[in-house]
Amino acid sequence: MASTTRRHATSLETIAVTVPEAAVPFFENAIGSVCTTVGIFEANPEGTLWRVEGVRDHGHREDELATALMLAQLASGENPELERSPTEAEGWLARTYEAFPEQEVGRRFVIRGTHLPEQADSTRIALTLDAGVAFGSGEHGSTRGCLRALERIAHRAPRRILDLGCGTGILAMAAAALLHKPVLAVDIEPWSVRVSAHNAQRNQLGRLLTCRLGNGWNTPAIRRAAPYDLVFANILARPLCLMAKDLARNLRPGGTVILAGLLRTQIRMVLSAHRRQGLVLEHVLTEGDWATLVLRKPNRPTAHGKGQ
Repeated sequence: MASTTRRHATSLETIAVTVPEAAVPFFENAIGSVCTTVGIFEANPEGTLWRVEGVRDHGHREDELATALMLAQLASGENPELERSPTEAEGWLARTYEAFPEQEVGRRFVIRGTHLPEQADSTRIALTLDAGVAFGSGEHGSTRGCLRALERIAHRAPRRILDLGCGTGILAMAAAALLHKPVLAVDIEPWSVRVSAHNAQRNQLGRLLTCRLGNGWNTPAIRRAAPYDLVFANILARPLCLMAKDLARNLRPGGTVILAGLLRTQIRMVLSAHRRQGLVLEHVLTEGDWATLVLRKPNRPTAHGKGQ
């Protein structure tokens, strides 16, 4: 999240790393621990690499930075090169704003940065996010696919909704705003839980979103609220496969799941894991190299391995 907390009397520098999507939260936390401003930018057209940048006083808390980066490397398994460059605050903010223009997604949603003026648009639901949070802002193909999938199933009026791996909370907010129903948003990263709660308040959706820290289906808050009519799981292909059994168990008969975070080349693998649990494919949506799957749990049990 891009933010400025104090004025700088000394020269500024930008520190940055480029990492795969799964490693972004670890390095955002590391860089954010010593920087007054942090931004996350897509680093390649495929959306598989992200650049995490922080701006700080030159040399500020260098020992703490080294420790934080070491912990991020151990947690993520990534060892990116740390880039350093002198910078002007105005130039960094200009780049942040340029990287996050207004985005229309599907037929119902528009995503705007806080740096953009508010516009009255009765035909679209506006979701406002801080300009620095390009990660999970709707720019990525997985997020866009989930929003388009939500439009397709909105007529089912799901009542009990879970966003598993909520990131910035954008999918939870979209569901709450479109369906006017409460949503449970859960993430394993404290950063994501904080940002989701902040964004919900900013978009006047705080009364509909419950944001909790948790580790997948083992989270007590998730177990207490099950079963669900709608589940978002915008994670990664292999974790999705590993969680397929728990997902099916916690999905209400007739309920829908929207799976994302997988490449088009991983569709068969993810689909097979969920078909074995009796879920039925309804839609496949693609955005570039990324795919979103919409599956449903039949009202009556079906033989494993069958489905559309």
